Amino acid sequence: MRKVCLPVIIAAFFLGACSNTPTQEQVDITHIPHDKSTIKHTPGSTTAKKPSANQSDDTAGGNDNVEYDDIWVRIQQNLTIPRNLTHPSTQSKLKFYSTKQQFMDRVAERARPYIYHIVEELEKRNMPLDLALLPIVESAYQPFARSPRRASGIWQFIPGTGKHYGLKQNAWYDGRRDIVVATDAALNYLQKLHNDFDGDWLLALAAYNAGEGNVGRAVTQSVGKGKNGDFWSLQLKNETMGYVPSLMAVAEIISNPQKYNISLKPVPNRPYFEIVDTGSQIDLATVSKLTGLSMEEIYILNPGFNKWATDPDGPHHLLVTVGTAATFRQQLATLPQHERMQWQMVEIRNGDTLGSIANRYRTDVNTIKEINNLKTSHIRAGRTLLIPVSRQPLDQYTLSQDARSFSNLARSGDGQSFTYTINRGDTLWDIGQSYRVTVEQLYAWNGLNKNSILSPGKKLTLWTNKEAEVMPVVAHTAKPEKQQHITYTVKQGDSLWRIARRYGVSVDQLQKWNGLNKRSTLRPGQSLDIFAGTPLADV
Repeated sequence: MRKVCLPVIIAAFFLGACSNTPTQEQVDITHIPHDKSTIKHTPGSTTAKKPSANQSDDTAGGNDNVEYDDIWVRIQQNLTIPRNLTHPSTQSKLKFYSTKQQFMDRVAERARPYIYHIVEELEKRNMPLDLALLPIVESAYQPFARSPRRASGIWQFIPGTGKHYGLKQNAWYDGRRDIVVATDAALNYLQKLHNDFDGDWLLALAAYNAGEGNVGRAVTQSVGKGKNGDFWSLQLKNETMGYVPSLMAVAEIISNPQKYNISLKPVPNRPYFEIVDTGSQIDLATVSKLTGLSMEEIYILNPGFNKWATDPDGPHHLLVTVGTAATFRQQLATLPQHERMQWQMVEIRNGDTLGSIANRYRTDVNTIKEINNLKTSHIRAGRTLLIPVSRQPLDQYTLSQDARSFSNLARSGDGQSFTYTINRGDTLWDIGQSYRVTVEQLYAWNGLNKNSILSPGKKLTLWTNKEAEVMPVVAHTAKPEKQQHITYTVKQGDSLWRIARRYGVSVDQLQKWNGLNKRSTLRPGQSLDIFAGTPLADV
């Protein structure tokens, strides 16, 4: 998702005037029949709204109550955004996704904790359940996904858009990754776009990707050329023109998996988590102990928290599995305040700054100042500071911002560490490029920060694994996934070899994914599908 542009949509009235004039491409749009005979009814399963036969395609609710065991069936029966299956872009995306059984399996597993909540929120707002599939296109339902444009979370908010929609972002917490608040923000944004574009979901989706200003101008240009201003008539970047067909393709495959030889892993149509009010900051190791959930499960449910504890300034809520919520609430009610967090008296050393101390103990300057009633950042050697510290070694917080990426490979047995000796003239960026790791990872592995000085002869610890040689590492992502879908726009001077090297894939893979061969010619502006991180042997 790109930064939100907020100019007035000049073409608003054109949208209403032209929406009733279908193009030839729109004639072959597919709608999902709602046949009650195909729906399984089981006592005790979740009741969901089902569209009535006379309901508008732009809504997702209805008057009939239907019970579903599987969330995919619930979604299948309530897909309402029209799908143009004859358009070449949609055909290309269908061909692409229909060969990705393993990808769909991973998506189902990653979506399992979240998708019921998203479907419930969509139905409360009377929005199409197609939008529950949007995180598949945006992030493959990876809660720690981060794009080169710094978009983050399953809904891929960039920092500016996230702040505009109330998503707090600081050293302790990133609301763009918080499943509950980011979903609320994403649906607010999508509803706004839907209203801005006169109820046209295709234009709203395009604007979610490209920005409403860009889409509004493209609509105005389309109408000015005598076209009808619908999505298919627009001139937008290839990424956006492939984005909407991607959602159509995913929705079509979810709707008709057998037709495309795809098997959908069942996901129970029932709540996975409950929200528990913690009241104040708490160490996530304590949460793990009280709930019996692993540290990884805690972070998967609460990916918004960057560190080993919740944000001292809130939000003071945590998601825990349904089966652990009641006990967790009871134990929290009697938990002494001193057991929520662990504190340490730290003596200030010569040369220390609040920044260096904060980095050493994985906290932040503002927290140290607030706890110690410091009005300035000036500190004096020999004095002491009260610092919040983790109850467990930092590497036990498996998906914290510090531990994410390759540092958790040591515990899984898949990783390999080695020592690098700094040479004169080295920079962390150079070292990271050489070993395909990020500067942020080097910081975390070696207790460094942006002010650290590299001295020739100093030793650095690096982690790598067997996939590292072929997989580009994205800063602050979870442990590497084998496949992450990227749409790449060919630039002047590009070659398949250069693109393959940039994304850590092979030329053979690029050719296979895009129907190319050795004689194919690349054209500037051409769109290529890339699954970054696919092992070279998988071709």
